[in-house]
Amino acid sequence: MTKKIAIIDYGFGNIKSVLNALHHCNAEAHVIDSPSKISDFGGAILPGVGAFGPAADFLKSKSFDKAICSYVNSGKMLYGICLGFQLFFSKSYENGEYEGLNLISGEVKKFEFEDKTLKLPHMGWNNIETTNSAYSKKMFDTIVGKETFYFVHSYYGIPKNLSQASSFCNYGINFCSSVAHRNVWGSQFHPEKSGENGLKILSNFINEVK
Repeated sequence: MTKKIAIIDYGFGNIKSVLNALHHCNAEAHVIDSPSKISDFGGAILPGVGAFGPAADFLKSKSFDKAICSYVNSGKMLYGICLGFQLFFSKSYENGEYEGLNLISGEVKKFEFEDKTLKLPHMGWNNIETTNSAYSKKMFDTIVGKETFYFVHSYYGIPKNLSQASSFCNYGINFCSSVAHRNVWGSQFHPEKSGENGLKILSNFINEVK
Protein backbone atom coordinates (compact mmCIF):
# COMPACT_ATOMS: atom_id res chain seq x y z
CA MET A 1 0.00 0.00 0.00
CA THR A 2 1.31 3.46 -0.92
CA LYS A 3 2.06 5.60 2.13
CA LYS A 4 0.73 9.17 2.32
CA ILE A 5 3.38 11.68 3.42
CA ALA A 6 2.85 15.40 4.05
CA ILE A 7 5.61 17.94 3.37
CA ILE A 8 4.99 20.95 5.59
CA ASP A 9 5.41 24.17 3.63
CA TYR A 10 6.03 27.07 6.00
CA GLY A 11 8.14 29.16 3.65
CA PHE A 12 11.53 27.90 4.83
CA GLY A 13 11.94 24.60 3.04
CA ASN A 14 13.51 23.15 -0.07
CA ILE A 15 10.18 21.63 -1.03
CA LYS A 16 10.78 20.46 -4.59
CA SER A 17 13.81 18.26 -3.90
CA VAL A 18 12.08 16.63 -0.90
CA LEU A 19 8.95 16.02 -2.98
CA ASN A 20 10.99 14.44 -5.77
CA ALA A 21 12.88 12.23 -3.32
CA LEU A 22 9.66 10.95 -1.72
CA HIS A 23 8.15 10.21 -5.12
CA HIS A 24 11.33 8.30 -5.97
CA CYS A 25 10.71 6.25 -2.81
CA ASN A 26 7.19 5.44 -4.08
CA ALA A 27 5.41 7.52 -1.45
CA GLU A 28 2.28 9.55 -2.13
CA ALA A 29 3.68 12.93 -1.14
CA HIS A 30 1.67 16.14 -0.84
CA VAL A 31 2.74 19.66 0.11
CA ILE A 32 0.54 21.22 2.80
CA ASP A 33 0.46 24.81 4.05
CA SER A 34 -2.41 24.49 6.54
CA PRO A 35 -2.05 22.89 9.98
CA SER A 36 -5.56 21.43 9.73
CA LYS A 37 -4.42 19.11 6.92
CA ILE A 38 -1.57 17.34 8.69
CA SER A 39 -3.82 14.83 10.46
CA ASP A 40 -4.84 13.40 7.08
CA PHE A 41 -1.38 11.88 6.61
CA GLY A 42 0.38 8.93 8.20
CA GLY A 43 3.78 10.61 8.05
CA ALA A 44 5.04 14.17 7.76
CA ILE A 45 8.30 15.90 6.91
CA LEU A 46 9.37 19.30 8.25
CA PRO A 47 12.08 20.59 5.88
CA GLY A 48 13.91 23.85 6.37
CA VAL A 49 16.50 26.28 5.08
CA GLY A 50 17.16 29.59 6.83
CA ALA A 51 17.21 31.08 10.33
CA PHE A 52 15.67 29.45 13.40
CA GLY A 53 13.92 32.51 14.90
CA PRO A 54 11.81 33.59 11.91
CA ALA A 55 10.95 29.96 11.16
CA ALA A 56 9.82 29.27 14.74
CA ASP A 57 7.82 32.50 14.82
CA PHE A 58 6.08 31.61 11.57
CA LEU A 59 5.15 28.13 12.79
CA LYS A 60 3.60 29.69 15.89
CA SER A 61 1.79 32.42 13.96
CA LYS A 62 0.06 29.78 11.83
CA SER A 63 -0.53 27.38 14.79
CA PHE A 64 1.64 24.84 13.01
CA ASP A 65 3.59 24.35 16.24
CA LYS A 66 0.53 23.04 18.09
CA ALA A 67 -0.57 20.92 15.14
CA ILE A 68 2.88 19.32 14.82
CA CYS A 69 3.10 18.53 18.54
CA SER A 70 -0.41 17.04 18.52
CA TYR A 71 0.54 15.02 15.47
CA VAL A 72 3.57 13.56 17.23
CA ASN A 73 1.54 12.87 20.39
CA SER A 74 -0.88 10.85 18.25
CA GLY A 75 1.99 8.49 17.43
CA LYS A 76 2.43 9.40 13.77
CA MET A 77 5.87 9.60 12.18
CA LEU A 78 7.63 12.96 11.79
CA TYR A 79 10.97 13.66 10.08
CA GLY A 80 12.83 16.99 10.31
CA ILE A 81 15.50 18.04 7.81
CA CYS A 82 18.25 20.61 8.53
CA LEU A 83 16.44 23.67 9.98
CA GLY A 84 13.36 21.49 10.40
CA PHE A 85 15.48 19.15 12.52
CA GLN A 86 16.80 22.05 14.62
CA LEU A 87 13.22 23.24 15.26
CA PHE A 88 12.61 19.95 17.10
CA PHE A 89 14.84 21.17 19.94
CA SER A 90 13.77 23.15 23.02
CA LYS A 91 15.60 26.33 22.07
CA SER A 92 18.15 27.88 19.75
CA TYR A 93 20.74 30.60 20.23
CA GLU A 94 20.85 31.66 16.59
CA ASN A 95 20.86 35.48 16.58
CA GLY A 96 19.21 35.58 19.99
CA GLU A 97 17.29 33.02 22.01
CA TYR A 98 14.22 31.35 20.56
CA GLU A 99 11.94 28.54 21.67
CA GLY A 100 11.55 25.50 19.45
CA LEU A 101 8.98 22.71 19.35
CA ASN A 102 10.57 20.90 22.32
CA LEU A 103 10.09 17.50 20.71
CA ILE A 104 13.73 16.83 21.57
CA SER A 105 14.96 18.27 24.85
CA GLY A 106 18.12 20.23 24.12
CA GLU A 107 19.67 23.28 22.50
CA VAL A 108 20.91 24.50 19.14
CA LYS A 109 24.24 26.35 19.17
CA LYS A 110 26.72 27.75 16.66
CA PHE A 111 29.96 25.98 15.86
CA GLU A 112 32.98 27.51 17.59
CA PHE A 113 36.37 26.22 16.51
CA GLU A 114 39.89 26.45 17.85
CA ASP A 115 41.00 25.42 14.36
CA LYS A 116 40.55 28.65 12.40
CA THR A 117 40.97 26.84 9.07
CA LEU A 118 37.49 25.36 9.46
CA LYS A 119 34.93 27.46 7.65
CA LEU A 120 31.23 28.10 8.21
CA PRO A 121 28.84 26.97 7.06
CA HIS A 122 29.84 23.33 7.31
CA MET A 123 28.99 22.52 3.71
CA GLY A 124 29.43 19.43 1.59
CA TRP A 125 29.82 15.71 2.12
CA ASN A 126 30.93 14.30 5.45
CA ASN A 127 31.05 10.92 7.16
CA ILE A 128 28.72 9.96 9.97
CA GLU A 129 28.88 7.21 12.57
CA THR A 130 25.61 5.62 13.62
CA THR A 131 24.76 4.68 17.19
CA ASN A 132 23.58 1.30 18.45
CA SER A 133 20.09 2.32 19.53
CA ALA A 134 17.15 0.31 18.24
CA TYR A 135 15.71 3.40 16.55
CA SER A 136 19.04 4.19 14.91
CA LYS A 137 19.10 0.70 13.45
CA LYS A 138 15.67 1.31 11.94
CA MET A 139 16.70 4.69 10.56
CA PHE A 140 19.92 3.40 8.98
CA ASP A 141 18.72 -0.06 8.01
CA THR A 142 20.70 -1.41 5.00
CA ILE A 143 23.30 1.39 5.43
CA VAL A 144 26.59 -0.04 6.69
CA GLY A 145 29.54 1.62 8.42
CA LYS A 146 30.80 5.16 7.88
CA GLU A 147 28.72 6.68 5.12
CA THR A 148 28.73 10.17 3.67
CA PHE A 149 25.82 12.61 3.67
CA TYR A 150 25.37 16.18 2.50
CA PHE A 151 25.44 19.03 5.05
CA VAL A 152 24.86 22.80 4.92
CA HIS A 153 24.73 24.43 8.37
CA SER A 154 26.46 26.68 10.90
CA TYR A 155 24.44 25.55 13.95
CA TYR A 156 23.99 22.10 15.46
CA GLY A 157 21.60 20.47 17.90
CA ILE A 158 22.68 19.11 21.28
CA PRO A 159 20.15 16.60 22.65
CA LYS A 160 20.01 16.50 26.44
CA ASN A 161 19.50 12.75 26.25
CA LEU A 162 22.27 11.47 24.00
CA SER A 163 20.51 8.11 23.68
CA GLN A 164 18.12 9.87 21.29
CA ALA A 165 20.99 10.56 18.88
CA SER A 166 21.09 8.11 15.98
CA SER A 167 24.35 9.36 14.46
CA PHE A 168 27.30 11.68 15.03
CA CYS A 169 29.53 13.60 12.65
CA ASN A 170 32.88 15.31 13.12
CA TYR A 171 33.51 18.85 11.96
CA GLY A 172 35.91 20.38 14.43
CA ILE A 173 33.86 18.67 17.14
CA ASN A 174 31.72 15.57 17.28
CA PHE A 175 28.13 16.71 16.95
CA CYS A 176 24.76 15.01 16.76
CA SER A 177 23.97 14.64 13.06
CA SER A 178 20.62 12.89 13.49
CA VAL A 179 18.07 11.72 16.04
CA ALA A 180 15.64 8.84 16.03
CA HIS A 181 13.44 8.35 19.06
CA ARG A 182 10.10 6.59 18.78
CA ASN A 183 8.18 8.41 16.04
CA VAL A 184 10.44 11.50 15.89
CA TRP A 185 13.26 11.27 13.37
CA GLY A 186 15.43 14.06 12.04
CA SER A 187 18.80 14.82 10.50
CA GLN A 188 21.08 17.81 10.20
CA PHE A 189 22.18 16.45 6.83
CA HIS A 190 19.89 16.53 3.81
CA PRO A 191 18.74 13.02 2.88
CA GLU A 192 17.09 14.36 -0.27
CA LYS A 193 20.51 15.61 -1.45
CA SER A 194 22.55 12.61 -0.25
CA GLY A 195 22.12 10.21 -3.13
CA GLU A 196 21.28 6.57 -2.61
CA ASN A 197 21.99 6.58 1.13
CA GLY A 198 19.65 9.49 1.66
CA LEU A 199 16.90 7.76 -0.28
CA LYS A 200 17.42 4.65 1.86
CA ILE A 201 16.82 6.71 5.02
CA LEU A 202 13.65 8.24 3.56
CA SER A 203 12.49 4.76 2.54
CA ASN A 204 13.16 3.49 6.07
CA PHE A 205 11.09 6.39 7.43
CA ILE A 206 8.26 5.63 5.02
CA ASN A 207 8.33 1.97 6.08
CA GLU A 208 7.61 3.05 9.67
CA VAL A 209 4.54 5.05 8.60
CA LYS A 210 1.30 3.27 9.42
